[in-house]
Amino acid sequence: MQHVTLNNGVQMPVLGFGVFQIPPEQTEQAVTDALAAGYRLLDTAAAYGNEEAVGRAIKNSGIPREELFVTTKLWVQDAPAEDNTLRAFETSLAKLGLDHLDLYLMHQPFGDVYGQWRAMEALHREGLTKAIGVANFYPDRLIDLILNNKTAPAVNQIETHPFFQRTDYQDLMRAHGVQHQSWGGFAEGKNDLFTNPLLAEIGKEYDKSVAQVVLRWLTQRGVIAIPKSVHAARMAENIDIFDFELTGEQMAAIATLDTGNTLFFDHHDPAMVNWLAKRRVS
Repeated sequence: MQHVTLNNGVQMPVLGFGVFQIPPEQTEQAVTDALAAGYRLLDTAAAYGNEEAVGRAIKNSGIPREELFVTTKLWVQDAPAEDNTLRAFETSLAKLGLDHLDLYLMHQPFGDVYGQWRAMEALHREGLTKAIGVANFYPDRLIDLILNNKTAPAVNQIETHPFFQRTDYQDLMRAHGVQHQSWGGFAEGKNDLFTNPLLAEIGKEYDKSVAQVVLRWLTQRGVIAIPKSVHAARMAENIDIFDFELTGEQMAAIATLDTGNTLFFDHHDPAMVNWLAKRRVS
């Protein structure tokens, strides 16, 4: 497995396994299969409702803790955000059955962001999480957070796929030492991703699937990817992407697929901000 080095020196796998939208009753088996396939980066969140199942799979795997890289995410917290963030962290850690995290992300750029971040900085100083970062932060919010706090996020997990490539934003994050991580790498199949003629033609040259081409494209850009599946064969296929390399011409061709727009939701949309900011996770 290839790794990237975060801004505090922590090594993070460039490819992992995500459990978004996997029901809790299926998550333990899915994570078990993913670990058996060779994944060591696991990505969950309090909002996904499946942290306990992830924890059971980790416990039963027999894999030494130091070989795993476990990420979970903090949901929007009410004031006092610092106290509530610490409680939310303790809850997630208990559900996962772990004594520390490798990466703790602020899931949304809403609520008392600064109070939440100060608490996350404290958790990092205490060694309870090796790195802290954010998710779904657009450039203005990310730069504001960096400029007004002591610790810059190690990671920003954002929607990134062939139809929304975020290339300029990746350059900006790189300039500030923030690692780009993708969610929705397959665009959930939107825009007929899995039958896209360009991606299929590239895959044919290497005897690879469209999914493998997309994951190779992401990781070759230095973007961390966390594909999800509940099928063991698909998991094995998704991790088998390090035996080929896309050419410069192929990377340039894939760049032409970029629409520059989200396929899911806009964090600048007042209605979406209202929904996300008011939702609470127990």
